Amino acid sequence: MATEIKFEEQDEAGETTLEVIAKADKFNRWMYQTIKPFCKGRVLEIGSGIGNISTFFMQDQFEIMLTDIRKGYCEKLESTFEQNPYFLGAEIMDLTDVEFDQKFETHLGQYDTVFALNVVEHIFDDELALRNCKKLLKPGGQLTILVPSYQKLYNGFDKELGHYRRYTKSLLSQVFLKSSYKIIHKQYFNFIGIFGWYVTGSLMKKETIPGGQMKLYNKLVPIFKIIDKLTFNQIGLSTVIVGKKPEVE
Repeated sequence: MATEIKFEEQDEAGETTLEVIAKADKFNRWMYQTIKPFCKGRVLEIGSGIGNISTFFMQDQFEIMLTDIRKGYCEKLESTFEQNPYFLGAEIMDLTDVEFDQKFETHLGQYDTVFALNVVEHIFDDELALRNCKKLLKPGGQLTILVPSYQKLYNGFDKELGHYRRYTKSLLSQVFLKSSYKIIHKQYFNFIGIFGWYVTGSLMKKETIPGGQMKLYNKLVPIFKIIDKLTFNQIGLSTVIVGKKPEVE
């Protein structure tokens, strides 16, 4: 399947990027704090990677099921979190699997919250992905999606990471509405990140995020958070949409 091939081809670059970002504790916490108000109850994370965001949920005592498309990541997640009482397990999950309902039957309708951060841009059929996310939710459950913003920013980083596209609030909202969610929140995130992404990926033609740059960015996160507030989250490197599954369908 195209999605699986794309993920496997980009695994080396993806893991390198995750490891660089893993060291950016302030940035990861900022991202978590951005989505936390829309998370409740029993949680399932799509595309957990090496657990950069997952750990914050467990610190705040959310019961959480972790998933990823790669076996290696799931094994690493099991090893990292197996002793944590809030860790519900790690499982390989492909949102575009043609046998999704059969393979993941035990997960259907089991979660109050599903979230996917920097995942949907890797999936060719994003509408199918969101429809299958909805199957995982309880009635009234909420889905939070964070994806890269603005197709004009597409560069070598995106290509190396296996991104099919970048989004706007309007474009991602359309995907939610086609999948029959009620949209309850939308915003942009990380305004200053736009400049770093453009300079490093488009002008300097880098294909992975430099560790030194991420380290400096992490130190300045308190300032960048203030700038996001001053811009009212009306522009940013990432797009965030939260949708609610209807109580009755």
